[in-house]
Amino acid sequence: MNLNIFEDSINYVIKNAPFTPDIALILGSGLGGFSKSVEIVKTIPTTDIPKYPPSTVVGHDGKIHFAKSGDKKLLLFDGRIHLYEGYPLVKCLLPVIFAYKLKAKYLLITNAAGGVSKTLSPGDLMLINSFSTLNIKKEIAQALGISLFDRVNAIRKFPDESFHNVIRSAAGKESITIKEGSYFFSKGPSYETPAEVRMAAILGFDAVGMSTAHELIAAMRFGIKAASISCITNYAAGITTQKLSHTEVTETADRVKSEFEKLIKRIIFELSV
Repeated sequence: MNLNIFEDSINYVIKNAPFTPDIALILGSGLGGFSKSVEIVKTIPTTDIPKYPPSTVVGHDGKIHFAKSGDKKLLLFDGRIHLYEGYPLVKCLLPVIFAYKLKAKYLLITNAAGGVSKTLSPGDLMLINSFSTLNIKKEIAQALGISLFDRVNAIRKFPDESFHNVIRSAAGKESITIKEGSYFFSKGPSYETPAEVRMAAILGFDAVGMSTAHELIAAMRFGIKAASISCITNYAAGITTQKLSHTEVTETADRVKSEFEKLIKRIIFELSV
């Protein structure tokens, strides 16, 4: 991948970084409140970073925090960049690129997702054990400067069972139920239609969302240990008669934020860096 196109952005972040982070976290829709539960050392508004795309989605503040939790140094992305905002995929990978350039050992990605499986309900946390790239195969290969075959090789590194075992152990120690399932990536910007949700269910997917898949592949390509947890914030279209809204997403994320924060903090504590 030719990172020279982001040289100004990368150099700005490196110059302003107060330390080398151990763990990077991308905080999904409505989950940015986690940053308030840790010790913030320094905050960089993404509007200050040269050529960094502005975040346009409610629940994504557009801030990068350098923080501490216990003896771990953290890099928190409070808000992400989405394909459905009109940005090319390569720009949506900037948080992963920054984590790589700042030499973070781990990347934990969170997102809000719609539940497809009957075993999932709003408020559940789901560890992603598989994911689709059906909609973005070519874009990922072009963004990372790799062949489609190399993209497959990157996916084969997932899941990182050692990282997943830490997450399972952390959930157990905090008495938090974490389910596991597969994640269907949709480009957006609209929610999936009921027919598309039925298709995802037939194909064996448990949840649907508009982020994460390309971030995981990029992290694996860069050699970062990566994992992702979805907060199931709503039933996907057609599962119930309830109308979907982003307000529902943020409200559900807010309802489970205490449990989510406990789990993330325990994962951070348990990780060896």
